[in-house]
Amino acid sequence: MTHTLSTPDRAAALARAVSHATTTFADPRWPACLVEVLQDLDATWQESAQVCAGVAWQARATGHSALGVLHPDQITGHGPDPVTGRTYRHLYLSTLRYDFRCRTLESVVGKVPVSVLNRDPYSWALDAFARLGQSRSEGLARMERVLDTAGDHPGTLHVLLHGVWLGGLLPRRAHWLLALVDRLPDGGAGDPIALFRKSSALRSLGRYPEALDTIDRALELLPPGDLAVHADLVRERALVTAAHDLTQLALPVGKVAP
Repeated sequence: MTHTLSTPDRAAALARAVSHATTTFADPRWPACLVEVLQDLDATWQESAQVCAGVAWQARATGHSALGVLHPDQITGHGPDPVTGRTYRHLYLSTLRYDFRCRTLESVVGKVPVSVLNRDPYSWALDAFARLGQSRSEGLARMERVLDTAGDHPGTLHVLLHGVWLGGLLPRRAHWLLALVDRLPDGGAGDPIALFRKSSALRSLGRYPEALDTIDRALELLPPGDLAVHADLVRERALVTAAHDLTQLALPVGKVAP
C-alpha cells in the first residue's frame, strides 16, 4: 500500500505518532509502542524516517536515548516483521547520527542484510552519512546512489546534507552542500537547518555577504525554544564574520573586500 504525506489526515496521524511516542519515554519499551503505531498506519519507509528521526532527536534530548533501550541485534537481524525491524533501525541509526558516532553507525549498517537495506533507502542514506562524516570520498558515490533511489525525499536529503557538512575534508564539499539544499522544497528557503548548511558552504567559498544574509534568515525562521540549534546558528554567524574580518586584514590598506 502506498501513502503520501501530503494527505492532511495522514500527516496528522503521523504527528500524533510522534506525540504519543514522546509521552512514553519513561517506559523502556517506548520503541515497541512506536512500532505498534507505525504498524497500524502501515507506514512507508519515508513516513518511518520522518517519525523516527524526530522521535530519536527528542528521546536523546530528554535523556531517553534509543541507544539505551535497543540492542544492535534488534537492528541487524531480520526482525519479526518489516515494520518492527525498520522502526528500530531508524531509531538506532538516527541516534548514532545525532551523536556523530560515524564509525559505529557504519559498522552496524554493515551487519544488516543487503536485501533489507535495498527496501529502505533511508538506512542507505544513514550509511552514506557515516562515510561522508569521516570525509571519505566513497561516501559521495554512496550518496549519489541514494539520490537515484530516494529522489528528493526531504528527510533523506537532510541526512546527506548533515554528512557532507560534517565531512570537512570532502572534495567539492561546498558544491555538494549547495546542490543538496537546492533539491529541497523551495530550495530550502523556509528551512532553518538547510539555510545553516548553505551558509557554511557560502562561507567556505568566500561569499561572506550571502553567507551572513543566509544565516540571519535561518535565525529568523528557527522556532523559539530550540536552544541547542540556536547556538549552532549563532556559532556559524560568528564564523562568517570572523572569516570576513580576516579577509579584510589580508587586503592592502585602502581596499575593501566585497
